[in-house]
Amino acid sequence: MEPTATILHADLDAFYASVEQLLDPSLCGKPIAVGGGVVLAASYEARAFGVRGGMPGRRARELCPQLIFVGGHFKDYQRLGDAAINVIKDFTPLVERISIDEAFADVAGCTHLFGPPADIAMAIRRRVRAELGLPISVGVARTKHLAKIASQVAKPDGLVVVDPATELEFLHDLPVELMWGVGPVTKSRLAEMGVLTIGQMAKTPGWSLERLLGPAAGAKLAALAWNRDPREIKTHRRAQSAGAQSALGKKPAEEWVFRPTLRHLADRVASRLRAKSRPGRTVTVRVRFADLRSVTRSLTLDAPISATGMLAEIAEELVRTLLADHPDEKTISLLAISVSHLETHTGLQLDLPLGLEDEKRRPSAKKGMARWVADRAVDTIRARFGWQAVGYGSVALEISRSVPDEFRELAEKDL
Repeated sequence: MEPTATILHADLDAFYASVEQLLDPSLCGKPIAVGGGVVLAASYEARAFGVRGGMPGRRARELCPQLIFVGGHFKDYQRLGDAAINVIKDFTPLVERISIDEAFADVAGCTHLFGPPADIAMAIRRRVRAELGLPISVGVARTKHLAKIASQVAKPDGLVVVDPATELEFLHDLPVELMWGVGPVTKSRLAEMGVLTIGQMAKTPGWSLERLLGPAAGAKLAALAWNRDPREIKTHRRAQSAGAQSALGKKPAEEWVFRPTLRHLADRVASRLRAKSRPGRTVTVRVRFADLRSVTRSLTLDAPISATGMLAEIAEELVRTLLADHPDEKTISLLAISVSHLETHTGLQLDLPLGLEDEKRRPSAKKGMARWVADRAVDTIRARFGWQAVGYGSVALEISRSVPDEFRELAEKDL
């Protein structure tokens, strides 16, 4: 039986900026950016001038003097993102949402109702435009990897269907940065090898990629370059980690910079862990330096944690160790915390009060339990009066946030 292209990847175009233009029609056709001190998102009109998300506002204005900055309407982002996903679900129950504005869908089982996959994709695009007023690009292919690439090729506001008979011909002419997992650093490393297209990557010996990128990443990218992607649509996925990150621009690699940022990140991550009763054992921090090179450090604990203070202190120690190992790096541009090896919280049995030095970081110790109880009190107040109603003094007083927490929460993959 001939393989068929039944996997769809639907991605709302310039989503945050498109919503702002929808809410204020006077902004349509104009270069706009969501944010202020930092560009959170940019319209296609702004992107034509080189404006990109994560860029300092001052730099964005230099590139595009007529740029219009607007504040974010976060509830509308969530509302319209949910509505777009629901349109897809009207055609098939096999939908895997991967962010607020994009999802995979498998339409193999519903073609007898709605026609070929290409017709379903066109119907989704028509409905999203008619009912929500938003542009959406869709890629249709045999695998998830190729469907996602097809949707990128389709942008803005387009549809690309990849015929299984010509998929490698389509794939191999494309630049490597369209592949999942190829960011600026990986792209630069591949370019040094003369690998600029996916086809060139496919012809590169596997051992060479693994030596350059590591065994896991090298093997994965080598397989994807030949469109070998066995992943199926997962409608219910339970996350195995929770994380948050903060772009800093270019800041000194000093304690007064990273400490309040890490405490704020820990607050966001730990509160999500507690909300789902899923503490984790492994804490990982990531530091990105000025040249976009990233370094990580991890620590696996004896007992899972979800207390904000514990997570913050462990993250701070990991970052101090990391920076000590890279004494020549004086500038950092991003900090991230993630917690993995999550467990289902079933209660704690208190430790004996032995006076151990790490008692305040042991969830089952008296001091550790006291910190968890304090966190739960904060969670209760926030649930009733909002996130800003109460917080930790070191975070509230020390850190200045150019990116609103509401935007971060939309962008972060939750549990």
